[in-house]
Amino acid sequence: MKKYNIENYVRWKKDITKSISRLSKVENNDYTIYSRDEMIICFLPLVENLARKFSTSQQASGVMTIMDLIQEGCSGLTKAVDRLDYSVLQESDDQEKTIKSFLSKRIRGQIRRAIDINRGDMRIPEHKLNEIRRNFGKDKKMVEMFFNSIFLSIDEKPKDGEDMVFQIPDKSEPYNMELLNVYLKGLMKKYLSEKEYEVLRLSYGLDCDKQSAKQIADELKIQGSSSYVRVSQLKKQAVEKLVENVDHSQVLDYL
Repeated sequence: MKKYNIENYVRWKKDITKSISRLSKVENNDYTIYSRDEMIICFLPLVENLARKFSTSQQASGVMTIMDLIQEGCSGLTKAVDRLDYSVLQESDDQEKTIKSFLSKRIRGQIRRAIDINRGDMRIPEHKLNEIRRNFGKDKKMVEMFFNSIFLSIDEKPKDGEDMVFQIPDKSEPYNMELLNVYLKGLMKKYLSEKEYEVLRLSYGLDCDKQSAKQIADELKIQGSSSYVRVSQLKKQAVEKLVENVDHSQVLDYL
């Protein structure tokens, strides 16, 4: 961690502790009794808690110390408090949880933007940084396109009255289904639980005949009146897990 002025930090902590002790005690979880300034003071400890979760190494935050991160977080807290909707707050069963959820997102965003600005000389647009964070550096759209074509749309047919664009015949080279089945089963075993694997395998007939949701539920001993709904949920969950975990380079040859 970078060096920072310990005396200033200690003084800041004492001021916060003293200010919080002067606040009116919240009764029945009703934070609407606080004024704007009191609300800011009440959640200053949340700022430090979130700021300390950010790395303060040179690569992460450039020249910023923990005090800089806290300062940016306080700025985000102030802006967030100004945007609080007290009518929504009054209807909430757990006001503290609702407030912290609302404030945390905006405090983290403010700190992250400050880190991005101070990281180096080259300024990358924020929407691009968010895209990189979301995809962890991989092209998720390519992975989605692959698994959607294999699983989610493989057995869907155009309905009457649908746009004609969906009825254009596919002239692309067909998949080598035998090789594709082996490859898919390898990916599925690597990333899915046994139940998710079996649901996908039986649903789409990988090395077996296709089975309905009710048949799969019976085979996997999923009980209950809505067992087939659980099978559908597992199917969707399994495909989403594959999209999240498989790198685009692993499906490139099949696109």
